[in-house]
Amino acid sequence: MTDPAALAAAVRWVLTRLDAHAGGADPEPPPGIGPVTLRVLVDRFGLSPFEQAVVLLAAAVEIDPTTGSRCAAAHGDPERAYPTFGLALAALPGPHWDALTPVAPLRRWRLVEPADETRLTASPLRIDERVLHFLAGSSYLDARLHGMLRPVPEPTDLAPGHRTAAQRVAAGITEPPPRIELVGGTRRIRSDIAATAAAQHDLSLYAMSAADVPTDPADRDRLARLWQREAVLLPAALLLEVDTLERDQAAAADAFAAAAAVPLIVGGDEPRRDGGPRVTVPDLTDDEQLGLWRDAFADVPDLGDEQLRDLVAQFQLPPHTVRSVAAAVRRDLADAQIPATEVAWRASLDEARMGLDGLGRRIEPRAGWADLVLPERQVAILREIIAQVRRRATVHQEWGFARTLRRGLGVTVLFAGGSGTGKTLAAEVIAGELGLDLFVIDLSQVVSKYIGETEKNLRAVFDAAEHGGALLLFDEADALFGKRSEVKDSHDRYANLEVSYLLMRMEAYRGLAVLTTNMKQALDPAFMRRIRFVVDFPFPGERERAEIWRRVLPAQAPAAGLDPQLLAQLTVAGGSIRNIALSGAFLAADEGDKLRMRHLLAAARTEYLKLERSLTPGEVRGWV
Repeated sequence: MTDPAALAAAVRWVLTRLDAHAGGADPEPPPGIGPVTLRVLVDRFGLSPFEQAVVLLAAAVEIDPTTGSRCAAAHGDPERAYPTFGLALAALPGPHWDALTPVAPLRRWRLVEPADETRLTASPLRIDERVLHFLAGSSYLDARLHGMLRPVPEPTDLAPGHRTAAQRVAAGITEPPPRIELVGGTRRIRSDIAATAAAQHDLSLYAMSAADVPTDPADRDRLARLWQREAVLLPAALLLEVDTLERDQAAAADAFAAAAAVPLIVGGDEPRRDGGPRVTVPDLTDDEQLGLWRDAFADVPDLGDEQLRDLVAQFQLPPHTVRSVAAAVRRDLADAQIPATEVAWRASLDEARMGLDGLGRRIEPRAGWADLVLPERQVAILREIIAQVRRRATVHQEWGFARTLRRGLGVTVLFAGGSGTGKTLAAEVIAGELGLDLFVIDLSQVVSKYIGETEKNLRAVFDAAEHGGALLLFDEADALFGKRSEVKDSHDRYANLEVSYLLMRMEAYRGLAVLTTNMKQALDPAFMRRIRFVVDFPFPGERERAEIWRRVLPAQAPAAGLDPQLLAQLTVAGGSIRNIALSGAFLAADEGDKLRMRHLLAAARTEYLKLERSLTPGEVRGWV
């Protein structure tokens, strides 16, 4: 806060200079040190004594009610009851014409401005409202920046790896130019790192989206000057978040960043070309993750290291999300009648799924082993997959395999088999056993004809999935993970780049991904080397088909004369069996009758038409 008496004394002195000029008397000597805010203004903007006096003269209009009459007397014209640059040059000490130029501090930083720039020395002189309030001791973000900038609070704590990144960012914004790039992590993590770095220099931090930078050069220059003045007055640093931008908007953001003369941190998921010094947000180690969860759940009972290790092995959540999970667990534990571990798992699942919503189709796992009809060999492999996911904490962390292997720690599975043989159902069973969501990735939204778009879409999927909580199911993966072709044109080259990018992400992905295909032979051999499990889903034999019929027909459904052995004569996979059973049930319900073989026969004919096949006499032998 400023000293009102000191500010009033400084204003009185500048007005006595006007009185002396009007009366031809000797002016008073300048007062002692003025208010703190005036000294700050002088130091931060490099004002000369004359420029300092001009600021006081413009402020006097708002502070002292006698200013107008005294200006008129100094002008010798009762119609000119206002200060001007001309009056300042005539009445104030140490005048110099350079102070009036657009590049000098007064006008460059819009501390004071002439009302009409075409009448530079004769136009009324006005102090900017923000500067006036600063002199009076009220510091706030300029109202013209509201809605574009948001304050970023300093976090209470950071993980060790993020704290190291903050120190590097803090060092970077002290070097000319005071600009550094912060790449990777989530937006919240970048904000926390940037706020910590700014606080090391006693700066507050504000964040702004690069999409709000004006593309018009004049508007962009006004915004840049306005912010730079704010950065000096507050003082503060700016975090410019660069998302996916159109070409013109990206160019505007680059120009805005390049002109920065105050501390600027450019944050983004990917590095920018010619972005200057760069700090990459490190991934937290497993030990850092465990320490984060320990701190967050320190006062939650029944959650020891063993339970926390299981959570850390599955969920790679950012620090603020872990704290949110812990808060939700504390809130829900009082009302819940289930163990704390299950409450924590559900809360983690809720947080982790947020990033994937919109990138795929989420299926709530409801199927169980009783719904799955497969040979024992395939079932054993599925159980082995579940065991590897469940015991990751033990093998990777406690036994040290994560340190020796480093990469390829995820579990990637290929389900190969014809349509309707149970591939998606098996994925649902695995997800249900592990307590995960099942996300089916829609290839129509991932694959793009535009260069680079497919990789960008896949990056979004894998980045969101890295938080855990989901089993990724790439259905009909041969369309996406096909063999790399011989390069004959640019289309082949970019298609191969997509495959290479997928190989890299599959290698680095730490979660559970299931690829399904009808054509195993179409997959790139490089993918096959990176797939840990391959499960072949055979076309069901007659015994398996009979079992599927028994399981698909509900016990409470009214039925008469249904024979699973006869129904198993239909040579169709489990998906078609489900369709026939459901369609037959609707036919029976519509007739008001029990479900009979004739209803299923009619439904089978419809299903076969869809499959472009004909029912053979052997398939319906003994039905009627």
